[in-house]
Amino acid sequence: MSDAVTREKRLLQTFASLADTLVDGYDVVDLLQLLVDSCKDLLDTTEAAILLADANGDLDVVASTSEASRIVELIQLGAEAGPCVESFHTGTVISVPDIRLSPDRWAHFRDVALSEGFASAHAIPLRLRENRIGTLNLLRDAVGELELQDEVTAQAFADVATIGILHERTLRESSMLTEQLERALGSRVVIEQAKGVVAHMRGIRVDEAFGLIREYARAHRIGISRVAEQIVDRSLTIP
Repeated sequence: MSDAVTREKRLLQTFASLADTLVDGYDVVDLLQLLVDSCKDLLDTTEAAILLADANGDLDVVASTSEASRIVELIQLGAEAGPCVESFHTGTVISVPDIRLSPDRWAHFRDVALSEGFASAHAIPLRLRENRIGTLNLLRDAVGELELQDEVTAQAFADVATIGILHERTLRESSMLTEQLERALGSRVVIEQAKGVVAHMRGIRVDEAFGLIREYARAHRIGISRVAEQIVDRSLTIP
């Protein structure tokens, strides 16, 4: 089986998994984590992250594939400048084929991204018509534009994320959307706490701790948020 056919099959399997996730009671964080993991596994990108906006329009990191990608996103949020921030505010795709050539207003993003080993970036808005709710961000360790096939796939992932979050709710049900986004952002705080607990208890890096949490959640078919809650309240110890 050729690499192209294998990749096509894995993409179909991923979209099938995403479709299975879009049922009543689904966990938004699990959906978004699956999306960023799929971007890393199937696209020509080194790391990925998703930002969501709260009721006030403030962005926060809700899913990421590594601590390095999370740090880069947080730096952009702190400085209120960078490709993901601009993508969210403009509702357009922002491509940065060479981070070294980033504009001066993105200096904080540029310096941290380069120090973390990233050379290019691609930010895609999560939007439904004029309603923007976040961004999907791809970070690569090589310079250059994202290949067209990967760009199309990433856009499809971003669309799935948007549909998943809105989950057939109309704009008239904005209070329900706000509650869901707030719950997703709150869940991420608990996940970050759980990562710290596991890293401390096991004497490992935060990235490795998150990997153990994900593996446990998938093996036991429990949402990542629920596993994190149990780790934080000490009712669960990752073996």
